[in-house]
Amino acid sequence: MQRPIILSFLLIIICTMSLSAQKRPRDFGIPFGNLPTGALNAITDVPGVSVGQVTNIKGKKIRTGITAILPHEGNVFQEKVPAAIYLGNGFGKLMGYSQVAELGNIETPIVLTNTLSVPIAANGVIDYVLHQPGNENVRSLNPVIGETNDGRLNDIRSQAITPKQVVEAIKKAESGVVEEGNVGAGTGTVCFGWKGGIGTASRKIGDYTVGVLVQTNFGGNLKIGGLDFSDLYRSWKQAQSAKEDKDGSCMIIVATDAPISDRNVERLAKRAMLGLARAGGIASNGSGDYVIAFSNAKANRVPYQSDEMILTKEEVRNARMTPFFQACIDATEEAIINSLFAAETMDGNGYTIEALPVEEVLQRLRKQGIIK
Repeated sequence: MQRPIILSFLLIIICTMSLSAQKRPRDFGIPFGNLPTGALNAITDVPGVSVGQVTNIKGKKIRTGITAILPHEGNVFQEKVPAAIYLGNGFGKLMGYSQVAELGNIETPIVLTNTLSVPIAANGVIDYVLHQPGNENVRSLNPVIGETNDGRLNDIRSQAITPKQVVEAIKKAESGVVEEGNVGAGTGTVCFGWKGGIGTASRKIGDYTVGVLVQTNFGGNLKIGGLDFSDLYRSWKQAQSAKEDKDGSCMIIVATDAPISDRNVERLAKRAMLGLARAGGIASNGSGDYVIAFSNAKANRVPYQSDEMILTKEEVRNARMTPFFQACIDATEEAIINSLFAAETMDGNGYTIEALPVEEVLQRLRKQGIIK
């Protein structure tokens, strides 16, 4: 009679530990500004935005993947969205920048992957768009592909990503909960010396939403809740004789359903770098820090073909942009910290990258009175 009781008790403990491990920083009371979040605290809180991910883990060396962000539920090539790409630090291989800068819109799903897979990912996006119903006569398109270098945990030279996997990620895109941590394009990434990954967050501005998704693979001096944790990694590094590397990259995707012009979308994108800095990022020499931002408001979508000479738009006034700027900063900071809390220790390509020691972080925050 005792064995079933003991087994049940152990099962409860394991489930409780699992649920605790799934907690996000906000659940522990860590502050990230005072604006309300969306229902999921994710980029998918922006109506119409969906995210699909494919994780590619094979043998001892392949640790990589794809994360696809779809701006709205329709055919993005036929209904382009006002957009901008901001270069925080341009040591990167992002594809698609010049046309977005020239025309102020995005016309494909946005795909994140690793550095050497950018051309491969572009082939996947091209294949997907050309085969969408309604695009039978399309002969030119501008795939937007972002990247970070996961070459420590992943054998990046093997170019393990395939166009088929990119199409799969796009087709898997959903508008619900976004998996964070070691998934998709964040599978093999490293952030502040700890395991990085995919993170997301959102903020509400009245009836509108600003959502952010990040692929964290950069260095600097980690700050959580305003407290500096850079010594935490340095002390661990000294004990383990680990290499400290502040170079790397961060891809930041910012989405909103507010009717914002491409000009103000660029202004919004710039604020994401303040969120990166608040989390401790320094945009080092070898860091490719890019922000891809868009508005999917239906009133401002740009039709591929139209008989009308004049394109009529709605636009949030400059004087009303400040809350959106704040939302972007707060959500970017939180998305970065979310990626660290969700990521798990990973072995790959001859390296081991440890997960952020969350319990030690929480103890320090409690000691300083930042959380209870």
